[in-house]
Amino acid sequence: MNIVDLRQTTVRQIEPLLEEEARHWRDELHWDYRGALELIKRFLDAHALAGCVAFEGGSAAGYSFYVLEDQKGLIGGLYVSSKFPQNSIGRRLLEEMLLSMRAIPHLTRIEAQLMPFSGPVDTPLLDQGFHLYTRQFMLLDLQKVHEAKSDSGGMRLTRWNDRYFEPCAKLIYLAYANHVDGEINDQYCSRGGALKFLKNIILLPGCGQFVPGASFILHEPGSDELVAAVLTSEVSPGVGHTTQICVLPGYQGHGLGRMLMQTSAEALRSMKFGELTLTVTSDNRTAVKLYEKLGFHTIKSFTAGVWPH
Repeated sequence: MNIVDLRQTTVRQIEPLLEEEARHWRDELHWDYRGALELIKRFLDAHALAGCVAFEGGSAAGYSFYVLEDQKGLIGGLYVSSKFPQNSIGRRLLEEMLLSMRAIPHLTRIEAQLMPFSGPVDTPLLDQGFHLYTRQFMLLDLQKVHEAKSDSGGMRLTRWNDRYFEPCAKLIYLAYANHVDGEINDQYCSRGGALKFLKNIILLPGCGQFVPGASFILHEPGSDELVAAVLTSEVSPGVGHTTQICVLPGYQGHGLGRMLMQTSAEALRSMKFGELTLTVTSDNRTAVKLYEKLGFHTIKSFTAGVWPH
């Protein structure tokens, strides 16, 4: 096996890998990943994507890449073709990539959320000193009959508008204080980070195409302060994905999250969507139970990792 810097390879060399990866996203997660792959290809063409490619007998067997954000590294992807020994190649790619990431001055944190299309990644990440969290990818069939919608508890329900960027960033920051998801994604730990996260899911194609008609906020009458929000994207034709759902501490436990999820699902149904997906951290038992009660079921579990922990 030969490991090569991703910046020294061409799109043509790894295109079969990308196509195979896109099939996994479509078949297993009902997600059209081609938009994200087009972005990856553009960076590859510009020789601007950091990472590695594993070659076996002249063929690209697997690849991994990362991006840098201030003092943090994000492992953006790891994929090994099923035609090759996935475990050993996946481990080598991770080890090589982490070696080069840790050589970067001032890098103090590495985050990873990896779909296990290429076999398990837990052991190599643990060996490298990562703290791991299990996350669940859940699916709801929107065609099934669902229970009556909860009420808004006197709150004002409003569809998403871009004027809510700043108040919603504040809401996310407050909602995730001392929350397990703040350990996994440090963007939740500051208002500036939360705003960056919001712009990523609403303005950029990595999480699908934002659907403002199925995204809602709740606030007290006469106040601009938000108490809850649900944001939704379209990740393939007729498939929605909840990119964010949060409720302000102090307002939790009163059914507002349930009501927002039901409102979003109802809006998607009216737009002829057939399915809704989301991801949730397994340790967040309250949220997992809520989604199960709403009819979601887990179709895949995956690993999130943070170094150092």
